[in-house]
Amino acid sequence: MDEFLTPVSTTYLKAKDEVEPLVLERKGPKKPHTAAVITSLDEAVEILKNQPDYDCLLSTLHFLCDNPDTITGKPSPQTAAVIHFLVTEITPNYWTLLLESSTASSDGSIAENSDADLLLRSLSNVTGLNAAVAHINSLLVESRHRRNDVTSQDIHLHLQIFLHVTASLLRRPGSIRQIWAASVQPLPDAALRKMQSQTLISLLASSRVLSVASEASAVIGLDKLNATTRFIADGAEYVKWIAISLASWANAASTEVEIRSCHDLLQKAMSLGYQNVLVTLLIDELLLRSDSDPAAFMQVCFQQPTTFKKVMQILLDYLAQKFLKSISIEDGSDNKTVSSVAGIINMLIKHDPARLSFLVSWCTASSGAGLGDSIGIRRAVLASLATEKDAITSVLEKSLNQFGDQLYIKHAPILQQEVHTQVLLLSAGYVSRLSPLRLTMLVKSGAYMSSISNRIASTQERARILGMIVGESLSTLVDKGKNKLDFHMDEMETEEIESLKSLTNVSDSIGPFDDLREASQSVAHVASPTTLQKRTAKPKKMKPVPKTSAAAKLPKAIIEELDSSDDGDDDLAPYAKGSDPEDSEDDAELVQRNKVKPPVYIRDLITYFRDADNYDKQKLALHSAPTLVRRKANYGTEVKDHADELAGILVGLQDKFELEGFAETQLEGMVALIVAQPQSMAPWFARTFFEGDYSLSQRTAILISIGLAAREVAGFDTGTFTTSAGFPSKQLPEKIQQLYLDADQAQAPESGGRHLKALPSNAIESMSRALTADFLAPLAATAADAATGPDVLKLQSFTARHTTRKTTSGGSARPRVRVRAVPNTAAAVLAHAFFAPLTAHFQAALARRRHSVAVRNPALLALYLQTIGIVVAAAAGPATLALPQMTAELWDLLLGVRVPVLEAGLGALRGWLVALAALLQAHDDGVGGMRRLCEEHGRALFETREWVGGVFERIRGDDTGGEENDVKMLAAGVLIKLGEAVDKYQALLMGDMASFS
Repeated sequence: MDEFLTPVSTTYLKAKDEVEPLVLERKGPKKPHTAAVITSLDEAVEILKNQPDYDCLLSTLHFLCDNPDTITGKPSPQTAAVIHFLVTEITPNYWTLLLESSTASSDGSIAENSDADLLLRSLSNVTGLNAAVAHINSLLVESRHRRNDVTSQDIHLHLQIFLHVTASLLRRPGSIRQIWAASVQPLPDAALRKMQSQTLISLLASSRVLSVASEASAVIGLDKLNATTRFIADGAEYVKWIAISLASWANAASTEVEIRSCHDLLQKAMSLGYQNVLVTLLIDELLLRSDSDPAAFMQVCFQQPTTFKKVMQILLDYLAQKFLKSISIEDGSDNKTVSSVAGIINMLIKHDPARLSFLVSWCTASSGAGLGDSIGIRRAVLASLATEKDAITSVLEKSLNQFGDQLYIKHAPILQQEVHTQVLLLSAGYVSRLSPLRLTMLVKSGAYMSSISNRIASTQERARILGMIVGESLSTLVDKGKNKLDFHMDEMETEEIESLKSLTNVSDSIGPFDDLREASQSVAHVASPTTLQKRTAKPKKMKPVPKTSAAAKLPKAIIEELDSSDDGDDDLAPYAKGSDPEDSEDDAELVQRNKVKPPVYIRDLITYFRDADNYDKQKLALHSAPTLVRRKANYGTEVKDHADELAGILVGLQDKFELEGFAETQLEGMVALIVAQPQSMAPWFARTFFEGDYSLSQRTAILISIGLAAREVAGFDTGTFTTSAGFPSKQLPEKIQQLYLDADQAQAPESGGRHLKALPSNAIESMSRALTADFLAPLAATAADAATGPDVLKLQSFTARHTTRKTTSGGSARPRVRVRAVPNTAAAVLAHAFFAPLTAHFQAALARRRHSVAVRNPALLALYLQTIGIVVAAAAGPATLALPQMTAELWDLLLGVRVPVLEAGLGALRGWLVALAALLQAHDDGVGGMRRLCEEHGRALFETREWVGGVFERIRGDDTGGEENDVKMLAAGVLIKLGEAVDKYQALLMGDMASFS
């Protein structure tokens, strides 16, 4: 077949000049391969809108960065067009490519002069930042319309890009100052400069960036964001970034306009809801760093009185917690730390009348003077005020007037009264040294005599003791020899009383605070992988790398192979598979030979908790904490020295690895810590509940731990949960013991109520139900059958029948069996460390209820009131000396919280009634408790009865039970109990009844 393909001949033709056929294809202009030379803004706009290649884009960005006035100068259509194309066209298409050609610096930001940094520098102005945020907002609007559309994946990708661009733009060193300088300084008109500055401040500090970024992160998923991007979507981390950037700007500010802009930014950022985080970081960066300038702190924070008061309040709390929490009343000598803190305060007030007036108000306000803090902060403040004789004298005069006020004595929490007593004694000592004649005139005045008389006439024991302390102390300063006042009472001979009376001799100096500044450390940048990343990142299970043992490195011996054909070893029994728990894994690489050992010191336990990325350490620390704390409670000072740090770790602990029984074990650790150090840790937990920056679940855990710890401190057995021998008072009235026994059985029927792990997530709720059941048992046990209506509607008729049976059987009721009074030594601990901080902080929170989570949240309000009832029930008994003081404070608190309780709903109302039922049950002991209640609180009794009656009338009960029926039943029981007291002691109450309206 090859012959068919052989050519016959070949002919060569000459080429002819022919016209090429017309090409019908339309060819676009060829893109240049070399970077274009740009000389004007119009050329830059033309290039950006015509889809430039990479080289042309870099050339355009270089032009914009080298000539920043072209964008940030007077607003024009060209500048708007440049920003528009950079945001809508260049960023979505080129950002990923620009990042590939760039490197990151050590702090996670994009390195300077890199390709991506050129784009960020072009957008580093108010217009660029506003355009980026507006574009994210437009993408969010589009995602809402395409919520159920599968084609919305492109929106998620664009959101990720723009969130990264915005975060990178803000993470640049000194970003806020750079944006402000680029946008404000080139403007020719002062009005335009002010407008641009206000626009930038509103954009950053009015939650616009934060809210848009948070919504975008919720749409695409927080775990899909880059680690360096997440800070703009988290409120606390974003505020930390603002604080550090603001401190950097304030240190570099050189003009009055910049200082004013810094103050405006601070004032606006205070509305983001993280005032403590913001101000404390500013304190660390501008005041306590060794290279900082305190003048910058004062210029930024003290320009307006409102901002000054907020900052100063946070500053005093921060100094008290950071430096002075270890100062006790017994330490009356000159303390260097107190002098240093006094130096800080004295430097800030600088003889300014308005600032001095604030400190005077802080010392004498009803909710001031560092409630819950140690005496160190009060000593520091009064030492700084002592430099002004008029200011310290004013503190003494106002303290004396407040100290003898009858309403203050009757209604102020006793913890607050003790704090004000310390202020009074300290100020009296300074006045006696500065102006002895002035102190003598005050002590000899009729107002002072009336104050001491009102104190001594008080029905509350602690109030009387405080009056005697002040009377003897001031008399010692003024009177000489036999004229000194001395009450000659055994209660005045204790070490605590002597320490209080010695406060008049305390004299602290104003010292330098350089040592405090050297001890403070600079805060690292918050946008690095921090707690937010740790909370959202899923733990990766990595195979542990087995370490080579020392024996493996030795020279191997020569092994001689022998014939193993014989069966001489048949009688040797092999080990069963899995007999060694170390070899339970099938894969030898997964067998972990180097296990973490349990911690034996508290400092090791804290180290384990700090290692948040180690699963073994986290699990081991969590399960070792309760036992280790209890074992070390009375052994040395380990627990005492590390209690605050460990408590903060336990409360803020996150279940990163989804450990089994995490919440229960965490609660065990918190309870163990409170029981180990009740005098210091119970007030710490109470303060943290009201003032800490924690979630609702964490605050709930705090209340539950306080309630359970109060129960254990009172001496009730908790089985395997309690590994220590307990406290001296292991006996309380049988009624209260049975109450908690019923609570245990209700909480853990499977295990007999002997282990905390069997408790439900809300143990306070179970204990309050047991408390109310014990309260209502005598009233509803034999109610009529359920067919005729709910039991609650028959409580009153049942009580009448019960009373008739008692009076008809022999003419008198059978006397109740009296419970022998047992010394209740734990009641003093519960009253001082548990009850007093809870009520005092709540009264302060009630005064600022709009800013208090405990008052504003219905669930927390209900749980708090139930916890108060549990504490009162735990501390109650016939030998409880603190019961009258607790009764007065709790009843005032209940009457003062009636409006928030009605606003909160049935749950809070039930908690209110539980607390009142615990109060009434504590006085129903058969030894004159109800009589004493009627004698001392007659008007409160009538007011409570009328209000509960109104609540009972408004609530509808039904046959099916439910929360409404429970509340109505409890209200009926309270009404019956109050009615019985009124009927029994009506002659005693006649005076109060006549004046009650």
